[in-house]
Amino acid sequence: MDSGGEKYLEMHRRLVAYFDRKNCLSADTLADETLARVAQKLHEKGQIIDLAPAHYCYVTAKFVFLEHLRHAKRGEVPLDNLRTANQSSAALAATPVFDLAGDQKERLLANLDSCLEKLSAADRDLILAYYQGDGQDKIQKRRHLGESLGLSANALSIRACRIRAKVEECVKQSRKK
Repeated sequence: MDSGGEKYLEMHRRLVAYFDRKNCLSADTLADETLARVAQKLHEKGQIIDLAPAHYCYVTAKFVFLEHLRHAKRGEVPLDNLRTANQSSAALAATPVFDLAGDQKERLLANLDSCLEKLSAADRDLILAYYQGDGQDKIQKRRHLGESLGLSANALSIRACRIRAKVEECVKQSRKK
């Protein structure tokens, strides 16, 4: 019996806990990014012989975390934390998206909807399904989504990460206009 999916989910859970301990608001996204990078490295090299798999994931997670901090210091924020330009940077860092004023939230959501409409129907459906649910429910939904698309958990994570990057860039560009 192949337990690769279970090992993947356990590693994802452990990485989310790792990023949570570092007070990252987007721990799930950072865990996805970490596993996507590990999967990419495995695809390129075929195998990683220097370290145990879990250790390699944590080393990669450390670099993802440091990159996350570097982006935060430059004022770059992920899609989860986008704000309008008229807020101060200190207020931006402290205010979650759901605490935005009504008109600011509406503009952000309109930009997001517009960017989602620019995606192909398949990509739009995938990214919307990928971020449905919470906790164990989200994990189960992702497992079923991967199975329905014939994708491994790693491949699904990588595909979702790439689509999300497109959406984030689109929203960032639309805010500059």
